[in-house]
Amino acid sequence: MITTHERRAAATVSDPRWAAVLARDDRADGSFVYAVRTTGIYCRPSCGSRRPRPENVEFHTTAAAAEQAGFRACRRCHPATTGRRESTAGLIAALCRVIEQADTPPPLADLAQRAGLSPFHLHRLFKSVTGVTPRQYAEAHRARRVQAGLRDAARVTDAIYDAGYNSSGRFYDAATARLGMTPTRYRAGGAGTEIRFAVGECSLGSILVAASDRGVCAILLGDDPDALTRDLQDRFPRAHLVGGDAGFEQLVARVVGMVEAPARGHDLPLDVRGTAFQQRVWQALCDVPAGRTLSYTEVARRIGAPRSVRAVARAVASNPLAVAIPCHRVVRLDGDLAGYRWGVERKRALLAREATG
Repeated sequence: MITTHERRAAATVSDPRWAAVLARDDRADGSFVYAVRTTGIYCRPSCGSRRPRPENVEFHTTAAAAEQAGFRACRRCHPATTGRRESTAGLIAALCRVIEQADTPPPLADLAQRAGLSPFHLHRLFKSVTGVTPRQYAEAHRARRVQAGLRDAARVTDAIYDAGYNSSGRFYDAATARLGMTPTRYRAGGAGTEIRFAVGECSLGSILVAASDRGVCAILLGDDPDALTRDLQDRFPRAHLVGGDAGFEQLVARVVGMVEAPARGHDLPLDVRGTAFQQRVWQALCDVPAGRTLSYTEVARRIGAPRSVRAVARAVASNPLAVAIPCHRVVRLDGDLAGYRWGVERKRALLAREATG
């Protein structure tokens, strides 16, 4: 006969909130609290206190509901107050606005003084929340201002100085990496940049392969060849798109071979374009061995930004190079396949092929 304790334990273990408690997942903070009958205390999901036995746990949607049920707040995690994560996120968001509104990147010491923290502490905190350092954030913002300015300014140099660069040389040093092409070509919407492409078929459906003179810049999967072509056009609206010749078909065949046997890896030249944070995430994905998976949380930890799980998920979803950058190897914390830009069934098929070698 099943006892009351056994029923309670089974109910707790089957509740998805229990997994968040076991993982001390701070992403669940604010969505519920858990209370322990034997101690009369309620906590945040991320609380670092000793985990209770599941038969002694009950869940409440708010701190107020837990207190109404007779429980008192934990003195370690303070679940009745605004969470440290929320207050930290608010502080960093405010500093991001300061950076964005400044004519030139504010010195780290000035930002630290504004936040009431040491420069060292702020540097670590900013990177843990955003995934990049204050300077990298400022540089990325200035690059976006240049991109916007290049579309409107009468001259390229006007856009560069308006974005806060005190010398055009500093911008030109890294312009191609930031824009994917020279500033003049970017200002023309990519006009003059030649991108060869071809659409083929593989066991996962239609596949589009595109390459610039730097390497493969897009590998797109789908069911509709026309939709894939429109996607490519949206990515490079003013580029000169050219259908692949016989030599290009050999490159497409290599890509198809990689899709059919993803565990073998590849030696394709890639033209990878993305923000500094995206490229860190994509590099971390390339370091995951075939047949293995990582959670979004684990990827965030690997790149040194444990609090940037959502930003990691966005970077994974933005990957334009299917299989070559193996975003199919990223799963949810509970092992579920979750979403995949090109469909969960394709993700399942790729992982199955890697598992069997």
